[in-house]
Amino acid sequence: MEPDPQALIAQARECLEGAYAPYSRFKVAAAVLDEQNRLFTGVNVENLSYGLSMCAERVAIYAAVAAGARRITAIAVTSSTAELLSPCGACRQVIAEFAAGDVPVYCDAPGMPHRWTVAELLPSGFAASRLGKG
Repeated sequence: MEPDPQALIAQARECLEGAYAPYSRFKVAAAVLDEQNRLFTGVNVENLSYGLSMCAERVAIYAAVAAGARRITAIAVTSSTAELLSPCGACRQVIAEFAAGDVPVYCDAPGMPHRWTVAELLPSGFAASRLGKG
């Protein structure tokens, strides 16, 4: 059973103001559910050296992993703008590491959240099977 997208996005929105985005002024927050239905949130954290910045999706997933999660079952992303956004390429690959292809990824948008699956966002992602590991 899929979670309520509006409720999951609301969880992400609750931590949006905690984002550290002094350079871009583009705040992003994410909420993820793990296989035990635990909720983890994250915000983007910028660094003057942009390459050292971290996206909200990865922060939330890494918090889940640090707490023992190994499978993500749903993801929601929101931002400080009213425009539809989607995870960047690096986040898509990290999401694919911990989420099956059919896992929903909800992105906040005016009116109603947009829903993708992990497989739709990363149709030919690098997988463990390419290393002979899966």
